[in-house]
Amino acid sequence: MTDDETTTDLVIPDDRVFETCGPTEFPRVGVIEQQWETDPIPEPQIAAEASTAVEELDLEDVPAGGEVAVGAGSRGIANVPEIVRGVVEGLSDRGYEPFVFPAMGSHGGASAEGQREKLAALGVTEETVGCEIRATMETEIIGETEDHEVAVHADANAAAADAIVPVNRVKPHTDFDGDVESGLSKMLVIGMGKQKGAQTAHRWALDWSFRNMLPEIASLIIDRLPVVGGVAIVEDLHDDTTIIEGVPPEGFLSREAELLEIAYKQLPTLPFDELDVLVLDQMGKDISGPGMDPNVLHRRPYEPEPILERPRYTRVYTRSLTEPSHGNTVGIGLADLIHADLLDAMEPEKGFTNAVTASTLRGIRTPTTVATDRAGLTVCLSTIGVSDPESVRLVRARDTMHLGTLVASEALVEEAREREDLRVVAEPEPIDFENDDLTQFP
Repeated sequence: MTDDETTTDLVIPDDRVFETCGPTEFPRVGVIEQQWETDPIPEPQIAAEASTAVEELDLEDVPAGGEVAVGAGSRGIANVPEIVRGVVEGLSDRGYEPFVFPAMGSHGGASAEGQREKLAALGVTEETVGCEIRATMETEIIGETEDHEVAVHADANAAAADAIVPVNRVKPHTDFDGDVESGLSKMLVIGMGKQKGAQTAHRWALDWSFRNMLPEIASLIIDRLPVVGGVAIVEDLHDDTTIIEGVPPEGFLSREAELLEIAYKQLPTLPFDELDVLVLDQMGKDISGPGMDPNVLHRRPYEPEPILERPRYTRVYTRSLTEPSHGNTVGIGLADLIHADLLDAMEPEKGFTNAVTASTLRGIRTPTTVATDRAGLTVCLSTIGVSDPESVRLVRARDTMHLGTLVASEALVEEAREREDLRVVAEPEPIDFENDDLTQFP
């Protein structure tokens, strides 16, 4: 927010918190690690793997020296500058003229410059990827769906190119379940559709459902535009790159469905089904579309989809916003309580644009805000029912994407000792505050 006085008015002062909640005992906390076996691609090989993936694309009909539009999104994908650079190099080595275009729907405040800035915040610039970045919010309508006669939009720069190659991570979507969720097809439909296409798709999803819409619109786009395939990425439990694969257009939907099954097995989750309090140090668009992954929280901001019953986390307290989010706090409504730092970072019009485009007003409801972490934990512990510090089930994580190392209350540390999938790294000690805020995550 830009108005300090207004921000202050929305924050509950510490003295009111402590007066209302009364004396509160905090649990002792230790550090645990999840034991995951992974096989990531070594970082020095990332760009080369991405360049090799270009060999799987259908480039036979692209004229020599033709322009190839490479779609890059707004998510915090591991090694994304190197992956995009590798794709660009693979296309250039084969005699084509690639350019990158932002394929991110309404993100970046639904402006061309905002989308260019989003890419830059993720490390994707003309210097890092080695080609021009063409950003526009202008679209072309390339046809209508057979069902519901929905207009299909496509980025004007991409539509004018000789070929289109989306580059995206395949992963479980945050709002719906289907054979195809978040990945190449969604980038074509939502990301490449810019604000107009994304809004149209989300509005129709209220009646049609994404699980049915995405395959039909993606198929229409592949039929009408020169989509020569895509480069799919799958990340492991540590969010490291484990698969980079070129997917030809004829196998777009079927292969993406297979990669999604792999991605589901690699989805990092919390190792406990029941928590009294979950503390997240940060949320952000580079972490998940709604800032905090609903597949981890088992809470969904998208109204037509059901709120999942298990796991059950009674209180979610979120502390800050990542810099690449550029003030967009859509998904903040998934939290029960937030720190003033998160409120201060909010630029309401960006979250509003994103939420209206996605038809998810639930996602921009602003939770109660506290001034300090001591106050935040006090409110959480005072609203979970009767419990003693030794039995409180509390976890603190950096965010919903990084769940390998966790701060855990004493009760959970004791549980971890009995489990082969968990390891105790640090023994329980009193919670460490500095000026009433939590110290740096271990």
